[in-house]
Amino acid sequence: MTEKQAHLFKEKCSEKNYKKLISLNNSKLHSFVAKYIELCNPDSFYVCDDSDEDRQYIRNKTVENNEERKIAIEGHTAHFDGYNDQARDKANTKYLLPPDTNLGASLNSTDRDSGLTEVHDYLKNIMAGKEAYVLFFSLGPTNSEFSIPCVQITDSSYVAHSEYILYRTGYEQFKKIGTSGEFFRYMHSAGELANGVSKNVDKRRIYIDLEDDIVYSVNTQYAGNTVGLKKLSLRLAISKASEEGWLAEHMLLMGVHGPGGRKTYFTGAFPSACGKTSTAMLPGENIVGDDIAYLRRKSGKIYSANVECGIFGIIRDVNPKDDAVIWETLNAKGEVIFSNILIDENNNPRWLGDGRGIPEKGINYSGNWNKEKKDPKGNEIPHAHKNARYTVSLYALGNVDSKLDDPKGAEVKGVIYGGRDSSIWPPVQEAFNWVHGVITMGASLESETTAATLGKEGVRVFNPMSNIDFVAIPLGKYIENYLKFASGLKKPPSIFAVNYFQKDRNGGYLTAMEDKRVWVKWMELRVNGDVDATKTPTGYIPKYEDLKKLFKDVLKKDYSQSQYDEQFASRPKENLDKIERIKEIYKTKVKNTPNELFSVLDEQKKRLEETS
Repeated sequence: MTEKQAHLFKEKCSEKNYKKLISLNNSKLHSFVAKYIELCNPDSFYVCDDSDEDRQYIRNKTVENNEERKIAIEGHTAHFDGYNDQARDKANTKYLLPPDTNLGASLNSTDRDSGLTEVHDYLKNIMAGKEAYVLFFSLGPTNSEFSIPCVQITDSSYVAHSEYILYRTGYEQFKKIGTSGEFFRYMHSAGELANGVSKNVDKRRIYIDLEDDIVYSVNTQYAGNTVGLKKLSLRLAISKASEEGWLAEHMLLMGVHGPGGRKTYFTGAFPSACGKTSTAMLPGENIVGDDIAYLRRKSGKIYSANVECGIFGIIRDVNPKDDAVIWETLNAKGEVIFSNILIDENNNPRWLGDGRGIPEKGINYSGNWNKEKKDPKGNEIPHAHKNARYTVSLYALGNVDSKLDDPKGAEVKGVIYGGRDSSIWPPVQEAFNWVHGVITMGASLESETTAATLGKEGVRVFNPMSNIDFVAIPLGKYIENYLKFASGLKKPPSIFAVNYFQKDRNGGYLTAMEDKRVWVKWMELRVNGDVDATKTPTGYIPKYEDLKKLFKDVLKKDYSQSQYDEQFASRPKENLDKIERIKEIYKTKVKNTPNELFSVLDEQKKRLEETS
């Protein structure tokens, strides 16, 4: 530590906090903290170690700072983001790239030097009058090959509180890495506040600097833009994984129970609001994680770990019938943050689709609310936002899996891809092999848009591996990495595609929400060779007799031959049209696409044409 840094730290923090910082013998860390404390100029800063005392300090600050408010159940708080700060800002989330680097047209980027100049201008003195927090976390189980140390600077106690719930503390891990420079860094400021929310959202910027492994986020509070270790960190991890030969994915990780006490682990990639969390939380199964997973090859097999230990989940339509496990947690004592819900007259959280009807009035992200309230354009304001969220620890869930903190991870036997697809994919199908699944299910994934991102809803969007927003390397290289990842394995994980949103010609859904429990059970049986399947031009589908039995055993429901015939009907025209769309994207918008992608799609086209 330099003399200048020591002077700055002593000026801006207490002796106790100073000692916590200098106990970490890492010059890169000290330089990072000094640079941004000096630039942002907070009145003071607080250093959080792994202690319960520091965690409680942050909890208290969220209420003192008016970033959260206590609600009826002990340990529960509510947070409101600004009216125009309710979702991930894709347009202003950019990679900072030097002039000679090109990630491809599908990835949002800007010149590194100009981007750094812009964001540093915004950060200058932005914390004046505030307290900053320096926090340490670990992505992945600590003391594991999956773990990546992280340091966060923020002036938002809400962001700090969210990260405490979502990630494993990492102060002691920083002691163990010593002078190593291998860690991720995050710099966030909510900016000037008005009524407790970010005021200057027109200057909202979320920049990812791949060269220095730093994420910048400014003039925003919404967790998807500010909790650096989440999707923003995924971008850093994808770049790191590409260099080191592993995968960082937008995936759930779950244990599915089979016959005789067997448990089989699956990863699964779904765009936001497409059933990923509800799949990970299925009754009777075990959740390891619902959002981000790292995958590594070990001893001829693939293992995965959840980089998080909490859930930042969409709360819309969470109800006691369809989501019993999370419903119970959200209505029990314990640490839960609700965001952008409504607080009713009894100080309880309410949200869209909670099964309790619409309250007469309350407080939401628009302020005092009643049923007649309209926005400036004359549109009715719903009582809760469509993208309202909950933040909760996985340790609070009754179905959390024992592998959550296992430093070895869990062996993966199946990979699931799914999205909002009203007319093409059947409810479940299995790829012929790893390459076929990667290309026709993962790399060809399309999904209809939802309220989780800014923009128009219901538009079919190309989203390979449900990861397009976060890929930090050229897309062609990303696909190539996937194809190579399982090369040489005797038995790679099976790949499946699921579709919970298939519709009939009248626009009605062909499957019920709880039916996913059957599709998951079929996949578990299939991976372990317990059931046969029918070969189609696009993959293997279940046999009617197996599904009929599963519907009866799992859901106590009858399942008719006519339901099966409609759900699993051949759709050659829709599939052929999709192949042409996907090929055109990879030909015109993606550089260095592996030739294998086109050959596999052409083979599928030929099979479809022969049977149509």
